[in-house]
Amino acid sequence: MIFSIADWLEQHTLPCFYKKYLGFECPGCGMQRAFIEILRGNFLESLKIYPALLPTIFLLTFLILHLIFKFEKGAFVLKISFIFTASIIGNYSVARIGN
Repeated sequence: MIFSIADWLEQHTLPCFYKKYLGFECPGCGMQRAFIEILRGNFLESLKIYPALLPTIFLLTFLILHLIFKFEKGAFVLKISFIFTASIIGNYSVARIGN
């Protein structure tokens, strides 16, 4: 079932607006392909394609859980997770521009 979802998503990926109209990749380029690899169980391949996806998934999941359960240190964990995720996205984007 998950493999059929991954196959369907692979056939229906959206083009990057920045790459299509402005000629350069956005900070999220590769996220769709990395998500498809996660669905297939290829976590290392996903990290190679877009290293910020797993921290982003953690951040969004924890945010939803914090809004529901009001964790005592939830706001602090979210701040640290956001800084960590944003730094990965920034470093990944700069590294791609250099190549």
